[in-house]
Amino acid sequence: MKRILLSAAGFDPSSGAGVLQDLKVFERFGFYGAALITAVTTQNTRSVKNVYVLSGRLLKEQYEVLADDLAFSGIKVGMAGSLENLRALRKILSGHKDIPRVVDPIFRSSAGAWLLEKEAVPHFLKEIREKATVLTPNLEEAGLLAGRKVRNISEMKDAAQAIFDLCRIPCLVKGGHLEKEAVNLLYDGRRIYLFGKTKITKDVHGTGCFLSACLLGYLALGESLAKACELATEFTHRAIHGAFRIGRGRYVFGDTILCP
Repeated sequence: MKRILLSAAGFDPSSGAGVLQDLKVFERFGFYGAALITAVTTQNTRSVKNVYVLSGRLLKEQYEVLADDLAFSGIKVGMAGSLENLRALRKILSGHKDIPRVVDPIFRSSAGAWLLEKEAVPHFLKEIREKATVLTPNLEEAGLLAGRKVRNISEMKDAAQAIFDLCRIPCLVKGGHLEKEAVNLLYDGRRIYLFGKTKITKDVHGTGCFLSACLLGYLALGESLAKACELATEFTHRAIHGAFRIGRGRYVFGDTILCP
């Protein structure tokens, strides 16, 4: 029987991020993808126009019906949308301590639109404390979670350690938006790992979502956390090279990229 990965995230109609992209990535890794919708956006490759957050009650019902029928090999949490949904996701994650759980904190779009209620941000780490295998914030998200600016590798290290101390979850800070280099930094509670790649000057939509979905794929295949982060960084870097335009805005990932 084919193994199943579960994504809980927003619905991006351009398919550049959110559950639609997660399901495509899961399929590339040989898994069947199932999804919980937390929110629906009206957006295209250029911008997000509006965000409509679904209720925690509906999120809970989606999960209960799926879990009554399916067994999951891993869970990825992306855009929660609201504190109510975040609390529902905490309960979902709590029930699956024996499988990989990747939490990608989606706070704002690249254009600046808030994708999580602002009042939920200070509660984020408390709600997911000890409920995940790894947390994957980008530079801005790491800064909001750690309460400090994150602009370079030294500050990434400090933020990752601060985040771990607050939630007891290993933290992979995604550094694709560093000015001169692209370096992801993992702090697993003991060691710092750096995964660097040549910076590609191509504006691709959904890179953070793509990397965290790949990370879950590698973890579900049995890789260690550090190795899974290394492989996900490499795969994402190659995928960015192959990204293309489908509209008049940002690049998107192609469907022809094969998982290593």
